[in-house]
Amino acid sequence: MARTSMRMSAEERRESVIRAAMTEFARGGYHGTSTETIARRVGVSQPYLFRLFPGKQAIFIEACRRCTEEVWQVFDRASEGLTGEDARRAMGMAYVELIQDRDRILMQMQMQVAVANAEAGGDREVGEAVRAAWFELWERVRIRLGGEHETATEFFGYGMLINSLVAMGFPEEHPVWAGFEDEKTQQL
Repeated sequence: MARTSMRMSAEERRESVIRAAMTEFARGGYHGTSTETIARRVGVSQPYLFRLFPGKQAIFIEACRRCTEEVWQVFDRASEGLTGEDARRAMGMAYVELIQDRDRILMQMQMQVAVANAEAGGDREVGEAVRAAWFELWERVRIRLGGEHETATEFFGYGMLINSLVAMGFPEEHPVWAGFEDEKTQQL
């Protein structure tokens, strides 16, 4: 009987690195997360990590892209075949489920902080990559909602506020959530 190998391919290992990086960057931020920590989480050496990615910045950019793509995938599945208000309601309800993963919320916020820090230091590459990924998400949502910029802005505005409140740890029963009780916003 032939033995099957349990070894991961480079692509599978790369996928593991991206997943681990999303968790580690969410918890420690760009500057607070070492490639050693990511490598350890995946179970590889740092030299192997750098065979998969040219450096920490490349890992972070890929983790950011993946984070925004996964948000879109959730929105897309929830609102497939819908447009306008029906799509907004479906994506809003899906987002409520999505934010149960605290690391996902923190990763979204770490992306914003990392862009500001990188650009303050003269590095525009992280900002350009994150803005491109985020704009693609925004465009997809805008189109699904019916094409109006104002509708997309409102949708993301509520979402960003929710991200902030969740990240700060406000419990569901806190009065800060009271403004989300009307029919239009309770789904988001």
